[in-house]
Amino acid sequence: MEAKYKRVLLKISGEALAGTGKFGLNEEMLKKVALQVKEVHDMGVEVAVVVGGGNFWRGRSSKSMDRATADYIGMLATVMNAMALQDACEAEGLPTRVQTAIEMREVAEPYVRRKAISHLEHGKVVIFGAGTGNPFFSTDTTAALRAAEIDAEVILLAKKVDAVYSDDPEQNPEAVKYDELTHQEVLEKGLKVMDSTAASLCRDNHINIHVFGIATDGNVMRAICGEPIGTIIR
Repeated sequence: MEAKYKRVLLKISGEALAGTGKFGLNEEMLKKVALQVKEVHDMGVEVAVVVGGGNFWRGRSSKSMDRATADYIGMLATVMNAMALQDACEAEGLPTRVQTAIEMREVAEPYVRRKAISHLEHGKVVIFGAGTGNPFFSTDTTAALRAAEIDAEVILLAKKVDAVYSDDPEQNPEAVKYDELTHQEVLEKGLKVMDSTAASLCRDNHINIHVFGIATDGNVMRAICGEPIGTIIR
């Protein structure tokens, strides 16, 4: 199999790292993700990763807390996930760097665009933590922003569900699966694949998105090689 892309940004939701549970980290799932990243890294593909924090905390789900404070807590949750994924990747022999949008030099490098690109060019996996560093922006928006900044060819959106559906397939068995969509359709139909800020950013910067399920072994490789799994948004 031949890689279709040279540089990609892999967005992994926090829920995906929780595995079958709803909360916390599943070490088996971390190992599974690390092995899939290693597979594509060994093909010579430059891989950057953005991790969500929904397995620990969601800013928007807080009822009484100030929204900005809740979002900052969510950003810290993504750093825990980034560090855990870094450990899993390094256990598989992958050189990995974590860069955070909020400075915490004792545990990670601060985010510097040129340094991130340099790491990628030198064969390191770069994991971006702490979102954009600003409240009111989701980690999906972080993925779109970082992909544009590092000039990634595609965002690989690895989720618990295996594609984009017209409705939640777990709640509605009649939900329709989409094989291909445009960014405009995602916005017009209000599909919950990513929030409107992230979708607009991808549309305006002509960044393709490939949505697929992370739980199936080898799916990252299939997406990298351009196999028609999940949903492609262009």
